[in-house]
Amino acid sequence: MRFSQFFIPTTKETPKDAVLKSHQYLIRGGYIHQVGSGIYNFLPLGKRVLDKISKIIKEEMDRAGAIEIMMGFTTPAELWKQTGRYDKYGKELLRFKDRKDNEFVLGPTCEETVTDIAKNFIKSYKNLPLNLYQIHLKFRDEVRPRFGLMRGREFVMKDAYSFHSSYEDLNKEFENMHQTYQRIFHRLGLDFRVVDADSGAIGGSGSKEFMVLADCGEDTIAICNQCDYASNIEAAKRQKRTTQAIAPKAEFAKFNTPNISSVKDLCEFFKIDAFYILKAVVKKIIFLPESQKESALAFFFLRGDDELEETKALNVLNNFGAGALEIVDATQQDIREAQLFEGFIGPYALKNLTQSDFIFFDEDLREERDLICGANEIDKHFVGVDLSTFDGLKYADLAKIKEGDLCPHCEGVIAYKKGIEVGHIFKLADRYSKDMNAVFLDSNGKSMPFIMGCYGIGVSRLLPAILEQKSDELGCVWSVTTAPFLVDIILSNTKDDRQVDFANLLYEKLQKDSIEVLLDDRNERFGFKMKDFELIGISFGIIVGKELENNQVELVVRDGMQKQVISADIEKITTLIKEKL
Repeated sequence: MRFSQFFIPTTKETPKDAVLKSHQYLIRGGYIHQVGSGIYNFLPLGKRVLDKISKIIKEEMDRAGAIEIMMGFTTPAELWKQTGRYDKYGKELLRFKDRKDNEFVLGPTCEETVTDIAKNFIKSYKNLPLNLYQIHLKFRDEVRPRFGLMRGREFVMKDAYSFHSSYEDLNKEFENMHQTYQRIFHRLGLDFRVVDADSGAIGGSGSKEFMVLADCGEDTIAICNQCDYASNIEAAKRQKRTTQAIAPKAEFAKFNTPNISSVKDLCEFFKIDAFYILKAVVKKIIFLPESQKESALAFFFLRGDDELEETKALNVLNNFGAGALEIVDATQQDIREAQLFEGFIGPYALKNLTQSDFIFFDEDLREERDLICGANEIDKHFVGVDLSTFDGLKYADLAKIKEGDLCPHCEGVIAYKKGIEVGHIFKLADRYSKDMNAVFLDSNGKSMPFIMGCYGIGVSRLLPAILEQKSDELGCVWSVTTAPFLVDIILSNTKDDRQVDFANLLYEKLQKDSIEVLLDDRNERFGFKMKDFELIGISFGIIVGKELENNQVELVVRDGMQKQVISADIEKITTLIKEKL
């Protein structure tokens, strides 16, 4: 392709609303064009990169035995109502009616649609397993679209859904997709981690995320410094904590603590470490609309120096059948109406006082003693608290792990990294098939709901993810497998016939050898062309300039801007490029 005949609208101006370098470079390099809030056009360069990423994904999915389909961009709302997600998903789900007053949604995911396909066409276990995938447009009405393609409202996604007759078979396909995704991201040239994760609005279990490591990442990842353990902070686990701090040994008693309501003040008052304080975090549960239940209080007990991980807390509530849509901070009024006092809440008689079914203790507190907690009276605390004397306590993993905590799998230490989520795989089980009555006949002729898996990759998000990890202060840096072109022939002087002739011969040779090449034949200054080469991020540049008089050209490797003078021998240049590729 000749630059003069192609459409690459580069610009020096940085968009005012572009915070991330990937957003800046994609717009400045002529890759994308914003047409609305969180909605972007892919220009020729952007489409080439998108196609290359999609091609790698398609090759690996086909290799793994998945079958490509394409489902509708719009979905009848009735399917979403069958699974309850029509109300649960929230305002991010764009709902609308057609001219006949039929309700539809623009699908951010397609679990309902694909389950409906299986329901209509798969009748027997003999037709299983089956993995269907697509690379298609999605829409999620983000409340605050930002960072360009990183968090847009309209996006391209690869979503796959597998159907099985048993959990054993689901586990095999889950591992198959795990390995497939690793091959995909290795081929894309990315430094990534596979992390344990929360399933979120999709539902199911056995959730893993694929995170590209980058300083700008919105997700915090907990990573062990000795083994392969990695987890999203929302799902991260740790070893049971220990401390060298001296325990406050005391007989069980009620102690007068006037105006001592914070963990810090309590530590100073008793001269103890926060490790031994039993802290209560009170949340208000907002239930799913269909339950028609009034909000209720939930109580979560942790060590005084731990924080509640709200995603864990919400999951625990729902694991115990709460049917919670979300949890919010309880107000002072909420707490007073429950006849409790902020800073003085403890587990003793709490059930009787509040009639709450939602009282939970962090797993780290199991059977712990020598604790201090609120006495459910103003200005009163209990000392010498021993949780092993309580009956029927509900323990769960509630605490947000911290840097320095010990890995749950080895003696390694946990550290935080920032990551960009680019892939997510789930074990859905019968979460959707049961609600939609999608069943098959098993080997005994019994009707059973499909066991399902779900596997997604943010295809359009991979463009900024690659750039956030690889780009430099000059512009885009792509992996060789994703660059829009592999070679940029930079013609220094378009009025020099020898340079023009050589550049054209090299261009034709590279094209003949199926090497994607761009010939910058524009009548522009050499410095201007070099700036565009740096900004666009083509893998290799070949500068045809004054050195041609000495039968030499300059080869530039964009990643690191490494330069070397090489012989102006077209065959040798072609061979060298092939070796580097």
